[in-house]
Amino acid sequence: MGAPLSQDQGLVGSAASEDGSGAAPEEPLFLEPRLEPPLRALLAAPDLLHELVDALGSPLNVVLPEVVASNVEAFRAVYRRHRLQGRICFAHKANASSALVRRLADTEAGLDAASVAELSHALGAGFAPDRVVATGPKDPDFLWLAARAGVTVHVDAPAELADLVRLVRARGLPRVRVLLRLSGFASEGVRLLTRRTRFGTPAGAVGELLDLCARERDAVELLGVGYHLDTTGLEEKALALESCVLVLDEARARGLDPRVVDVGGGFGASYLADGRQWERYTTALTDAVLGRRPPLTWGGHGYGLRNEGGTVRGRLTLYPAHRPVAGPGYLDELLNTPAPGLGRPLAEVLLEHLYDLWVEPGRSLVDQCGLSLARVVDVRATEDGTRLVRLAMTAGDVSLEEHGVLTDPVLVPRAGAADPPGDGDDRPVGVHLVGDLCLESDLVTRRTVFLPRLPDRGDLLAFANTAGYCMDFRAHRAQMRPGARKVAAGRRPDGAWWWSLDERYWPHTTRRSGES
Repeated sequence: MGAPLSQDQGLVGSAASEDGSGAAPEEPLFLEPRLEPPLRALLAAPDLLHELVDALGSPLNVVLPEVVASNVEAFRAVYRRHRLQGRICFAHKANASSALVRRLADTEAGLDAASVAELSHALGAGFAPDRVVATGPKDPDFLWLAARAGVTVHVDAPAELADLVRLVRARGLPRVRVLLRLSGFASEGVRLLTRRTRFGTPAGAVGELLDLCARERDAVELLGVGYHLDTTGLEEKALALESCVLVLDEARARGLDPRVVDVGGGFGASYLADGRQWERYTTALTDAVLGRRPPLTWGGHGYGLRNEGGTVRGRLTLYPAHRPVAGPGYLDELLNTPAPGLGRPLAEVLLEHLYDLWVEPGRSLVDQCGLSLARVVDVRATEDGTRLVRLAMTAGDVSLEEHGVLTDPVLVPRAGAADPPGDGDDRPVGVHLVGDLCLESDLVTRRTVFLPRLPDRGDLLAFANTAGYCMDFRAHRAQMRPGARKVAAGRRPDGAWWWSLDERYWPHTTRRSGES
């Protein structure tokens, strides 16, 4: 039996009301995942997916290394369109996969490492030091390895830069290339501020950093400046980018020779196939918080919204699961945005100054690069009629909701499953997906998830597009449970699938190339 890859919007639901009141059933609120051809093709191979889980256990993560290489090229196409040079660095914290990092090492990409382990992993995966940038808070061990290896260091504060200078001098190391991370940008005229952050040095205090770079130029080489803003707002990012250009001009006036503006990440990904489903769901969620319809979540959780005297208060703490512009498209839009002070597109400003552009995408560089599989171990109803589907995974194994991402899993039945399945009701049904921990809080989804039919024990649920932060960023080993295994997969030229354990994948293998 093939996996149903989409849920028909037009289907009318038949699940009992989630409050147990016996009220008329609500129409299913599907949030159908966006599936590009490689990921869709993988989901259309249910026998393979079941064989992998049978062999390696549930949960199981599957990554597609060739897709990450395609994503690098999609970003590079934006550079070519604007005639810009620079580096595309993968934010390693988005995924710990060896296969993805090794495949990236076999492209032109760079890598953003935010810990000793990530830096060691990148170097061992084939990245030359000049393709790696060390970011994030740095303890002495991390700073030592970065300086010893000769990677570029993204300096967060004057004290960190001073520590690096002392380290270079004490160990007699070659000069270390540095980027200065800035924050707190402010515009002139109409007041625009970038939002507050605990990272970076306020742009207004950059003089201290520039003075130190000029004074200690035999220990550090100022490569450029950058920022990382936790926002999707183009206006804020345009202000930050223009401000960085002005800081580089100031650095040149001090006799330094910087040439890079690093705009960090935050390009995003679109998780849903249909924006109308997202609008419909968020509207219905508001109605549920106000009590105008049955609850859509376990315990009436409002995802940041609350009802105060019949008025919705708070802020929706969900990722915008459907984004018309994301990833490379968002970078293109940013570069077309006029600089707030100079009035010309930001791409033109960079070109005029002959500055390179560096980016550090995480989520968007592994967009469509994998999925997480979980086996259904139990299906039952509570006293009030709420249907619970228990999975052989924990909420930490697929932390979609912890990152505010709402998307439906794809039901992958086992070949030869009973037909009609389950209780003989193959109509859409609302369920809650719960984890395997002995904790009330182990909810894989707080929201009611609508499936095309009630799953059977032994079926798989496939959570699509989890490679960006949702596979292992919050995974844990509570109750002495082993972590989810990870495999790499791809298709040979003849259409057959190959797979390997993630840690055993190397880009030169015949599994990827199809060579004999």
